[in-house]
Amino acid sequence: MVRDAWSFVIPLTAAAALLLGAYVALGHSVLGIAGTLILVLTAFIAYFFRDPDRVTPPGDGLVVSAGDGRVVEVKNLEGGPEVGGGGFQVSVFLSIFDVHVNRIPIAGRVLDVVHQPGKFRLAFVPAASEENEQTIVRLETESGIVIVKQIAGYVARRIVCHLRAGDSVQTGNRYGLIKFGSRIDHILPRDADIRVNVGDRVRAGETVIGVLPQ
Repeated sequence: MVRDAWSFVIPLTAAAALLLGAYVALGHSVLGIAGTLILVLTAFIAYFFRDPDRVTPPGDGLVVSAGDGRVVEVKNLEGGPEVGGGGFQVSVFLSIFDVHVNRIPIAGRVLDVVHQPGKFRLAFVPAASEENEQTIVRLETESGIVIVKQIAGYVARRIVCHLRAGDSVQTGNRYGLIKFGSRIDHILPRDADIRVNVGDRVRAGETVIGVLPQ
């Protein structure tokens, strides 16, 4: 489990223990039911905040997914301040049943980290990429700029990002998480070779979503 889970797990476990203890002492079924439900909720939260080890594939120019989930969008970007001469966007939707620990998609140096306030639309709709609250990280790599966005969804209300401008990072490093349902957007340079399609399942730190020329 990631550290962020303990702020939920400890008080919920204490509440469940008190209710179940009261049930044993007093015999009121309502106390037993409430305590059991809280235990089930605690178990789900521990499951949600799981942090499994991952094996990052070796190779130059490989861009791996920053999050677990399903690819919901692969599109051409024509330009704009983020991508300069254009690029590709690969979007991954993370349901509440997916691992939510986010990992670095490719080795490089963090140029900047920008938090952008916004809405909390459903994370699998295209509008979420522009309108939802998000944290945008720009990475300078040997093959160009790669951008990764942590995007809050309808349920997710907090984005955690441990990166700072100037940090040197390696492919597959853990760098943050989004709590309770969300979206990850990857923006790759125009000369990238995209290796996934809409509907594909991906795993953070393991699944190659694109390859950059060396």
